[in-house]
Amino acid sequence: MAQRTSILRFICSLLLLATFGNALKFELEARRANDVRERCIRNFVGRDTLIVVTAIVSGNKGDGQQVNMHIRDLLGNDYGKPKDVAGEKRIVFTSLADAAFDICFENIQTGKGGHHLSRDVELDVDIGADAKDWAAIQATEKLKPVETELRRIEELVGEIVKEMEYLRNREQKLRDTNESTNNRVKTFGLGTTGLLIALWAWQIIYLRAYFRSKHLI
Repeated sequence: MAQRTSILRFICSLLLLATFGNALKFELEARRANDVRERCIRNFVGRDTLIVVTAIVSGNKGDGQQVNMHIRDLLGNDYGKPKDVAGEKRIVFTSLADAAFDICFENIQTGKGGHHLSRDVELDVDIGADAKDWAAIQATEKLKPVETELRRIEELVGEIVKEMEYLRNREQKLRDTNESTNNRVKTFGLGTTGLLIALWAWQIIYLRAYFRSKHLI
């Protein structure tokens, strides 16, 4: 009974972590075109995962600042590059690989205004089950609120299991790589030892032959 309670607590903790909000706010300073710096937020997702990125950028177009977004992963896949973002911008895409993806922002000062220009950015990233419109699913499939919530939790648990399986496979690959490296190091060490012994024996034989030819022994 105690073990079952521990497992339930563990699953509830994972669900709380999975449903934790990814929203954040930050200030994006405007810079000249020759000194533009990107500010990026990184997250890791599995292949074929639904992702909804919602960015709310303060200010208006034509106020001397131009905020550009760029969403890409570490494998070179490009998911969107909207320009001159002001107000709310939503981008929906499905990941193409098991990789980390970056949501990058840059603020270019286009006018001749004073220094210290900036825009406020509010970013919200929904991944997997959280990215789905459950209200629309409930209305379309005529589900009860409890059924909708249970289905959402089921998908969250499925995502957690999938991620744990991915981590297990990755740990297995790292273990295999470690064992392979140890075997190679061991083989290299034995080969080096054998080479040194052979060199030592050759030196003794050579010196004995040399001293005999000089009638020293």
